[in-house]
Formats: sequence, structure tokens, C-alpha cells
Amino acid sequence: MESRTTRTARELIDAALRGELNELQARRLAELGPEVVALALFVVSQRIAKLQQTAESVSNASGPGAISPSTPSGMIPVYAKPTTPRRRRRPGAQVGHEGSRRERPTRIDRRVTHRLKSCPDCGGRLQRCHRPRTRVIEDIPENIEPVVTEHTLHRDYCPHCRKHVEPVVSEAMPKAAIGHRLVALTGWFHYGLGITLDQIVRILGVHLQTTLTPGGLIQAWQRLADVLEPWYEQIGAEAKTSGHLHADETGWRVNGQTHWLWCFANNQVCYYMIDRCRGSPALQKFFTTAFDGVLITDFWAAYGSVCAEDRQYCLVHLLRELEEVDQRNATVAWRSFARRLRALLRAGIGLRKHPDFQPGQWQGRVDRLNGRLARLAAADYDDADAQRLAKRLRRHVEYIFTFLDYADVPFENNFAERQIRPAVIIRKNSLANRSDRGAQTQARLMSIYRTLHLRGLNPTQTVTEALKTYVATGQLPPLPTADIADA
Repeated sequence: MESRTTRTARELIDAALRGELNELQARRLAELGPEVVALALFVVSQRIAKLQQTAESVSNASGPGAISPSTPSGMIPVYAKPTTPRRRRRPGAQVGHEGSRRERPTRIDRRVTHRLKSCPDCGGRLQRCHRPRTRVIEDIPENIEPVVTEHTLHRDYCPHCRKHVEPVVSEAMPKAAIGHRLVALTGWFHYGLGITLDQIVRILGVHLQTTLTPGGLIQAWQRLADVLEPWYEQIGAEAKTSGHLHADETGWRVNGQTHWLWCFANNQVCYYMIDRCRGSPALQKFFTTAFDGVLITDFWAAYGSVCAEDRQYCLVHLLRELEEVDQRNATVAWRSFARRLRALLRAGIGLRKHPDFQPGQWQGRVDRLNGRLARLAAADYDDADAQRLAKRLRRHVEYIFTFLDYADVPFENNFAERQIRPAVIIRKNSLANRSDRGAQTQARLMSIYRTLHLRGLNPTQTVTEALKTYVATGQLPPLPTADIADA
């Protein structure tokens, strides 16, 4: 048990941190000795420095491009972000794990035999042996040239329809000079891999011997997005009817104006939407009806406007916030609250990671966790940070351990962040969009290429075959289902 002197010192230091230390308490603190006074001065100095840093960041957040506490991470320059320590882990697989390497090609196109005429070291005569070995090398041809095809279309007259007719060329869109495969490949480069427009033009010109202009590519991509719009709508419809759905958002720029890129994804679909609003109006554009599954998000308040059957809030965000508050708040009240909350969250995560876990198997333990969390949230606290987080827990207490009721619902929202990361890379490389039409094309094609990736489909081949069918029949085939779910 702590001594009376220690308890008195702790109470006086907490009062100093809250700004409630009066003259009588200050004299009592001085009577406890120089070591206690030095400790109190050190703790108060840390709190003052942190408050000054926060005040300076808020006061400077007035002009365009300024940083404030509400500025999203995607809008903060790299040089302004704090340095995070890297994980000190040896790269590569653990000792004893089976290695992984590229599979040997099943087809051999060319065979070459090599044999020395003399020793490469002394030049002497070699004694022939029968100990050959094989080495397989896979490479691309030296000169890759595009195939240019001239189509001759015979126009004939139909007496019944009283008009001239001609056959349909399914290898390209009407009046287009480049084929489907080239449009699909370059679209995948830009919207699927994040390669910039100028880099694509150089790759085509240098390696593929194909000369294209940036303007021609943009027009081809916009036309591709218009043709594939039914796929985009199908992805959104499948997302809104899925069993669980991750949601996240990040900053975006359209013609120099701040917009937001919304991401709704699971292991089969990924739907992007670019909107000017970061609040509930943008979410209402996507969730036109109630969502019958489990919505997995962070604690951004706008997600509360979505009518969902169930929710799961990201526990990683909550644990990360506890660590951030620990850096600036050393009060005993906060330490006690954070320790209890962290222990509850880790107990729930540990239960889920149990090898024999099944939803409903340990319902008694789940009910006890929910009860302890509810009591923790309902208690009264003197610390401001503890009050703030307890208030948040009271609002969302029934959605903290939802992942213990479903086998396919995780306790974090990392999947949405991983799906939004390619868009962030594109934003850094291409500086987002310069028009509303470009933003619309961006959202559609990124959604389609990312969904094809999640379903294990070849993006170039899938889009090319769909375009051929569309030109030949006038109807776009439905979005293919997954071959390999490697999300």
C-alpha cells in the first residue's frame, strides 16, 4: 500500500496539473522535500510544453494549407508529421519456415546448349563428361512491336431496311484508333497501379514502341469509365448488400478544391466515391437504404448517421489514442483509466485470437467483458481525457466487442486502410484530379480495377473481353465473380 506522504504528493501534483493548486497546497508540497518538488516541477513543465505546442499549432491554422487538430492525416505534409519508430525486426521469414520462390515455367519456348571448348582458367583440353544441368531463364523479347491491323469494311445495301450496313469491328470502340487491350492495360497502369500519365506515355514509347499522347489516353479512359459504369454500380450494390463492410475516408483534391475519397470494401468488392463533403450527406448518397450487415469503421461521428444492423468500431484506433494520450498525460487518474480500458480491449482481442474460438462458444466471458466495459464507461472521472473517452464509450459501448459475435468480423479497420492506400499513392503521384469528370473517372476505374484484384481476376484480360462483348452486342456483361479470393 502506498504511504500517506506518497498519496499526498500524488494529490498535490494532480492538482497542479489541473491548474487548481492554491497557495496552501503549494506550501504543503514544499514541505514534502526537494525531491517531491523537483518531480512536481518536471511533470508540470512537460504539461506546459505540450500545451504550448498545441496552442501554437491551433493559432497558426488560419490560412490555406495550415495544420490544425482537425486536419486529416492525408492533408498534412510529410515533413510536418512526427517520426515514428520502425519495428526492429529482422527482415525475411522466421528460421525454419519454408522458403518461397517463383514457380518454374511450364512452357519452354527455346533450348540452347552450351559447352566449353577448353578450360577457361588454363586453356587446356577438357575431358568430356556426361553431367549436364539445366538453367531456365525467363525474359521478354528484345523488340516488342505493336500489331497494326487495317480493317476493310464492306458496306452493302439492305433493300428491306433501305439503308447501307457494314460489319462491326469488335477489337476497338467505334471511331477509336487504339484497341481494347491497350486501353485496358494503360487504365490498369494508372488507376490500378498508380503510374503517372507521363510515365505511361514513356513506357509505351520506349519499351512497347507505341506512341500515344496524354490527351488521347485521358479521352480513352473517360470513354472506358462511361462504358463500365454498370460495373461500378454493381460493385456499389454488392457492397451495400454484403454481410460486413469496411469504411474509411481520406482527403482528395479536385481542381484545387478539398474533396474526400470514401472507400467501402470487403474481401470481394471495393467501392470508391469522391465527394465534396466529409459528413453524413456523403454517406447518405451511398447508403440510400439501411445497411443489413456489420459496418466496420473508426470513431468518425459521421458514420453514426448510417442506419446499420450492427457495427464494429476499430479497436486499433482506440488503443493508438490511449498511447497518444499517455505521451502528454501522466496523471494517476488517467493512468488508472487507461490501464483498465487497455486490459479490457486486450482481453477481448485475446479471446478472439484463441485457436478454438467460435461465436457463442464463450458467451459468458463475452457478457462479462461487456459488463465490465459498461461499468468503466459509466463511472465518473476527474481527468479530462478520461471523461472524454468515457463519454465516447458510453455512446458506442454496445459496438466495441461486436467482433466476438461474428466469425468474419475483425476487431480493426485495417482492411479499409489497406484498400485506401493505393488511392493515397495515386494522390501523391498524380496530385488527384483537375476536373469533376476526372474525379468521376477516377472513382469508377479505381473501384473496378481494385475489385478485379480482390477477386483474383486478370484486369487487362477481363476488361478487354468485356469491351469486345459490348461492341459486338451492345450489352456489357455482368461483373465476373471471383476465381480466387485472395483479399
